[in-house]
Amino acid sequence: MRRLAIGVAAAILLGGCAARPAADAQAAFFDRLQALCGKAFAGRVTTTDPAGSSFAGKPLVMHVRDCSADTIRIPFHVGDDRSRTWVISRTPGGLRLKHDHRHADGSADAVTQYGGDTAGPGTATLRAFPVDAESIALFTATGRSVSNTNVWEVEVTDTIFAYGLRRADRHFRVAFDLTRPVAAPPPPWGQQGA
Repeated sequence: MRRLAIGVAAAILLGGCAARPAADAQAAFFDRLQALCGKAFAGRVTTTDPAGSSFAGKPLVMHVRDCSADTIRIPFHVGDDRSRTWVISRTPGGLRLKHDHRHADGSADAVTQYGGDTAGPGTATLRAFPVDAESIALFTATGRSVSNTNVWEVEVTDTIFAYGLRRADRHFRVAFDLTRPVAAPPPPWGQQGA
């Protein structure tokens, strides 16, 4: 009986140790983003996927605009298009990425608030967000079932912020140089002051 109690106690302690590094890595990742709050950066598409060609020749700017203890909003401007905002928030189990898409009048796009939660431990610099059930239902309802296997990636190092999308038929990635801040762009559509 004593051995069983010791074994259970050891399993609980070791299980807690395994969860701690993952929690620490997620906190470190979120802190890296928080450190960028208020700053904007120019970027470029780093993949050759034809689906990313609509971004060609347009200035790409991300702005870590709004930060709270649990949520970071990062508008992504493609030329004059201010419709996209990446929203990264803390959850009880990790982090969540959602995409807030708006029209120029501020109204929500039919396809908005899609994304997913972190899966696996990740690192302090890289997080993967597989598509969640809510997003699969949205994609299916709007005729975009091809997106039902999406996995988004966000990477934040000392020099690069990168956003990516992967699925069987697509790989898109845009990277921003964190060593060269740029002037903050106008607010995204739907935000106060837009």
